[in-house]
Amino acid sequence: MNLHSEIEYNPNAVVSKTLVKQPHGTITLFAFDQAQELSEHSAPFDAVVQVLDGDVELIIGGVSTIAGPGDFVIMPANIPHAVKARTKFKMLLTMIKE
Repeated sequence: MNLHSEIEYNPNAVVSKTLVKQPHGTITLFAFDQAQELSEHSAPFDAVVQVLDGDVELIIGGVSTIAGPGDFVIMPANIPHAVKARTKFKMLLTMIKE
């Protein structure tokens, strides 16, 4: 599977595609148009962001981190986080439930 071609950008939108959904976790592919975001929220599980394309600002526990292609960022369980697309960007999000 080629992750870049599995999902396309849509104007003014965030697009997601679940690749794996198991009791112990999920793997979801996302494509964000520039300036799109996910507002601050928290999850009861650790999540791993792998940036595939573009640039993103991840705000984790109030701390801003800029990530680009090839970067790998862990978002710990129960810590508020937000996602803001600085450019169009694609990411693979792995949620680890167990």
